[in-house]
Amino acid sequence: MTKIIKTENEWQQQLTSEQYKIARQQGTEPAFSGDYYNCKQAGTYHCICCDQLLFNSSEKYDSGSGWPSYWAPATEQAVTENKDNSHGMTRIEVVCSQCDAHLGHVFEDGPEPTGLRYCINSASLTFKQS
Repeated sequence: MTKIIKTENEWQQQLTSEQYKIARQQGTEPAFSGDYYNCKQAGTYHCICCDQLLFNSSEKYDSGSGWPSYWAPATEQAVTENKDNSHGMTRIEVVCSQCDAHLGHVFEDGPEPTGLRYCINSASLTFKQS
């Protein structure tokens, strides 16, 4: 996989201001506000920045958190996890492995079979219905 690297100006031209704030500046959309938190259609979720496949609807579930939640990424290689000590908390940040777009965080309070909850910002995703 080839890393996608662009200047901040190039990202700003490609993305909306909300997408840029979230995907490139590690922002978070308000709970229950994103386009995909309540989406129940079959399909795939891709990175808003580089279109890499990140999550499948078959692994999506309603966590009640207000953000799209998945118990696993589409592949182990789709995302990278980084320690995040911002905002006085220790969390695990989830980023796109191809372009380093901020997606959200992963928590260990999800359903089986993984026990994980990938809590992802809708603004970091595009959806392709199957």
